[in-house]
Amino acid sequence: MVMIERALKSNRHMKSLTGLSIQEFMILLMSFEPILVDHFSHKTRKRKVGGGRKGALKDAQSKLFYILFYFKTYPTYDLASFIFGVDRSQCFHWTARFMPLLEQALGRHLVLPKRQVRSMEEFLVLCPDARDLFIDGTERRTQRPQKSKAQRKRYSGKKKTYTRKNTLIANEKREILFLSPTKDGRIHDLKQLKKTEILEHIPQEIALWIDKGYQGIISILKNNNPVMMPHKKPRGKNLTSQQKQENKVISGIGIVVEHAINGVKRFGAMSGIYRNRKGQDDTMIYLCSGLWNFYLQYTKR
Repeated sequence: MVMIERALKSNRHMKSLTGLSIQEFMILLMSFEPILVDHFSHKTRKRKVGGGRKGALKDAQSKLFYILFYFKTYPTYDLASFIFGVDRSQCFHWTARFMPLLEQALGRHLVLPKRQVRSMEEFLVLCPDARDLFIDGTERRTQRPQKSKAQRKRYSGKKKTYTRKNTLIANEKREILFLSPTKDGRIHDLKQLKKTEILEHIPQEIALWIDKGYQGIISILKNNNPVMMPHKKPRGKNLTSQQKQENKVISGIGIVVEHAINGVKRFGAMSGIYRNRKGQDDTMIYLCSGLWNFYLQYTKR
C-alpha cells in the first residue's frame, strides 16, 4: 500500500503511526512473518499459501503495520475501513486474527510482562538483579454500561467515571515486569495488588516504591520488605519540613512507574475510551505493555 511505503521512508511517520521506528519495526517483522506463515499453513488447508484472490494486506509487512497502526491510533472500524479500502467487518476480523500473532511475536523477544508469579524462584527468574520495584495502578475509561449493576462495578470513585484497571510492577529501567489481570474500576488499588499474591513471593531485600494510595500495605507483607511511600498529611496538622523533603525524594525516584505507564499509554488503544468487546481490554494492555518493553529493549538511550 502507498501509505505503508511512505511511512517506511520516515522514522517520524512510523513512530506516529505504529509507535516503533523503522528499525524496530523490521526487527519485529522478522519474528512476525514466520508466525504468520505457520498460522496460514494448517493441515486442513485445501489451497496453497498465497493462492486465490489477493487481499488488501498482501504480505506480512502490511499485516504487521495494520495491527500496530490499530493499537497506536485506535481508529473506529469505519475509519480503518476507509483508510485501508475494505469493509469495516474486514478490519474487525484482521484485528481479531492478528492480535494473537503479535502476542507470539513479542513472546519470542521475551518482552511480555508476567501475569502470575507462583513462587519466589519464579520471581527470581523474572528479575534476578532487582533491588527496587515500583508499583502503581492504571485506569482507562470505558463506555458507560447499560445495566445498573455493571455501572456500580465499573464506576471508579477516583476517576469519577467508568473504568477498567490494572496493577503494574516496573523496574528502574521503566520495563513492565508484571501486569495484573484487568478488573473493574471499583476495586481498590491495594485490594487488586493483594489479589495477585505476588507480594508473598518478593524477596525480603527488595524495596517496594509505592504511592499513598497503598496505605496499609505493610500489614499484608509477609516478607517485611522495605516500603518507600510518601508521608500522608495528618488530619488537622501539617507535614514537617523534613517529611516534605523526604516526600520530594521518594516521589522523584518513584516516578519511574509513572513513566512506564505513560509509555504504555503512548498507544491510543490505552489512552482512548475503550470500546471493543469485553475481554479484549486485558489483551490490549498486555500487548501494549509488551510493545513498550520491546521499544525500550531496542531503542538506543
